[in-house]
Amino acid sequence: MISSPLCELLGIKYPVIQGGMAWIANAHLAASVSNAGGLGLIAAMNSNGEQLREQIKKAKEMTDKIFGVNLMLMSPFIEEAVEVVCEEGIKVVTTGAGNPSQYMDKLKAAGVKVIPVVPSVSLAKRMESLGATAVIAEGGESGGHVGETTTMALVPQVADAVSIPVIAAGGIADGRGMAAAFMLGACGVQMGTAFLVADECDVHENYKNKVLKARDIDTVVTGKSLGHPVRSLKNQMTREFVKLERQSDSTGDQLEAMGAGALRRAAMEGDVTTGSVMCGQIAGMIKETKSCKQIITDICDAAESIMIGAGKWVK
Repeated sequence: MISSPLCELLGIKYPVIQGGMAWIANAHLAASVSNAGGLGLIAAMNSNGEQLREQIKKAKEMTDKIFGVNLMLMSPFIEEAVEVVCEEGIKVVTTGAGNPSQYMDKLKAAGVKVIPVVPSVSLAKRMESLGATAVIAEGGESGGHVGETTTMALVPQVADAVSIPVIAAGGIADGRGMAAAFMLGACGVQMGTAFLVADECDVHENYKNKVLKARDIDTVVTGKSLGHPVRSLKNQMTREFVKLERQSDSTGDQLEAMGAGALRRAAMEGDVTTGSVMCGQIAGMIKETKSCKQIITDICDAAESIMIGAGKWVK
């Protein structure tokens, strides 16, 4: 069976973390992933403290396994979210959309393992110096907010630069991706897009269907001019956004207004025309719905077979 130091570190069966996807990673999905042996995450996104607390309490009713919270550091309610995480006894948080430095001491004092998502070696080293338990090296193939460096290039450089565990993310959805992540120096993987079509994922069916029909060339990155690029599936919204972004007289306010609420429209209301269907480049490989348990066991079983058989390449 596939196992790694990450399993012992987090108290999970399989070295698989579910991405903290805003409007998608709720108590139901998080609990289902944790029950399946991975680490499920609730997305704090822009929720206020009581909304987050409600999701945490729901997850506790659905699982007796460990689960975590993804803290979006740009949230106007980040202070409340950190407080709730500490009060509710959450043992693991991942962080994104910023630098968690100012919250590290408080979280660590509460016994929380902090695992920041990093797009660069420099930030990984900074997080290690502040006492991060591990880092998630996320390549630009991933969905949602992305960096510039690919997973293939980023993971080994981060693994060489830090002594804490490295988790690979971006472009991983099957056993080949997991096996490659281990070979690059990671001790586990984070997956988001693969769980979008999980039976237990409550995202709108229109969103799931668009992911299932996606081809390898169907994602696009928008928002580079704003400083926070986002990868999503091509649709009317992305075409209009790209057109506006290329106009010399367009303003940041216009672009921000176009993107405001777009993910919620797609994920909750099923508007996959004018909404933002965030997902990674790996979407072209996702062809069927499965349970969280099947997603996790399939990827781990396949990775095990690949690594056992890798000796055929050595003469």
